[in-house]
Amino acid sequence: MEKLYIIKIGGNIIDDEEKLSFFLQDFAKLKEKKILVHGGGKLATQMADKMNIPQQMIQGRRITDSETLRIVTMVYAGYINKNIVAQLQSFNCNALGLTGADGNAIQGHKRTHSTIDYGFVGDIEFVNIDLLQQFLMQNISIVFAPIIHDKAGLLLNTNADTIAQEIGKALSNSFETSIIYTFEKKGVLMDANNEDSVIEIIDINTYNILKEKEVIFEGMIPKLENAFTALTGGVKKVIIGKAEKLSELISGTAGTQIIND
Repeated sequence: MEKLYIIKIGGNIIDDEEKLSFFLQDFAKLKEKKILVHGGGKLATQMADKMNIPQQMIQGRRITDSETLRIVTMVYAGYINKNIVAQLQSFNCNALGLTGADGNAIQGHKRTHSTIDYGFVGDIEFVNIDLLQQFLMQNISIVFAPIIHDKAGLLLNTNADTIAQEIGKALSNSFETSIIYTFEKKGVLMDANNEDSVIEIIDINTYNILKEKEVIFEGMIPKLENAFTALTGGVKKVIIGKAEKLSELISGTAGTQIIND
């Protein structure tokens, strides 16, 4: 079975042109089939601040009202996505930028919750496996912006970690799939202020203990929950770590490995 790497990039790396360029060069060098999923929350937040549109986060997830949806669509699906695709082309990596609406790649529904109105936030129902396989088998690297649709004309903002997880699960019967969650830290840290306190392996019991002790909090909670869901759904490996160490993360010599044992 062919290997597939689904790599999610987020955090400060997207805002740093030099670091992003080096990361994309490393991504382009990967010989295996590959999909890049990007976020861009900080840039969207900066734009919202300039436009005096208040932003609200709950447990690391953005509340998306109608004005915020416009901003994240412009920032994620527009500027960030196409900038990444253009850079990859310059590194001889044939890349294609997509949202979930393009080719009906990822379909979902507006999230409902008994006490929280998440606004235009989407939960995924369907990943178009045939479409993605066609691109991958043509050696086209897919670059996903974290926007999906509901097949009724509505765009929905969706957590990029979740998109990586759902794509990983959907393609796990066709490829030996690994997910690499990259951001600005070396991995999941025992001490958020100590870069050298990387936890090398986290299983579900360790996660629950660290969450209860609030060692793991805020945005790391949905990231790890997505990791465990991916492993349960057929993904072979999940690694979390520093974007600048992509090759080491893939080889297993850096970052935090998430396991279901």
